[in-house]
Amino acid sequence: MAPSARIVVFDLDDTLALSKSKIAPQMTERLLRLLAEKPVCIISGGRYEQFQAQVLEELPLTPELAARLHLMPTCGTRYLRWEDGAWRDVYCENLAEDEKALIIEVLTEGAKSLGLWAEQTWGDIIEDRGSQVTFSALGQQAPHQEKAAWDPDGSRRRALWEYASARLPGLEVRSGGSTSIDVTKKGIDKAYGMQRLLEFLELPKEDVLFVGDRLDEGGNDYPVRAMGVPCVAVTGWEQTVDVIDTILGDETDGPVPGLLDALDVR
Repeated sequence: MAPSARIVVFDLDDTLALSKSKIAPQMTERLLRLLAEKPVCIISGGRYEQFQAQVLEELPLTPELAARLHLMPTCGTRYLRWEDGAWRDVYCENLAEDEKALIIEVLTEGAKSLGLWAEQTWGDIIEDRGSQVTFSALGQQAPHQEKAAWDPDGSRRRALWEYASARLPGLEVRSGGSTSIDVTKKGIDKAYGMQRLLEFLELPKEDVLFVGDRLDEGGNDYPVRAMGVPCVAVTGWEQTVDVIDTILGDETDGPVPGLLDALDVR
């Protein structure tokens, strides 16, 4: 029983690890084993430095395994590959300085006018990620429990998304993580990153398996599903471990819903 996917693509926060946290030892072991069998891509709204802190520092990669790993920070607006002993840009779709200034102004005014500018925060509320500007209501380093409780029904993010979208018609505004709004160049989301990845690897979308926690309509993983890539929804990194175990042919505690269909396993 062998999965058909030729590359496995993962979201990062709440898929490979808790938001802004390092991957667990169990995930490190699974990723190393998976990389020994096939290429892996990580695509996330986070900046490259988050990939370093959350994944790369915990993943003892040999040059051979590193060459199989594809990194797509800031929702695929940037793409890095291992080359000549370092992670190097394949491309980077940076925003212009005037665009970033306008985005920061709109997000700040919107959050304050809607009552979403929190008094207690953990780290930067608005972060310039070069190719993306991100609003994080409680700050970049907020505890997972605080973030999960801030907007459980998505209404706060929806309100700020509507405010910013109306004032930034020439840019792409979308809900990011559990407390965040991301803004990039128009037409750039995770589907854009996935399409660029497929072009570079010369693969059809049917040869990909995407694993993410925000595949619901409006979630930042949804554009990947909408473009027709086989997808599996997870609720946290522990379930992603089960997904990888299934791909590797290991026994799991229970089936992950939709996984066998997405893998086209018979």
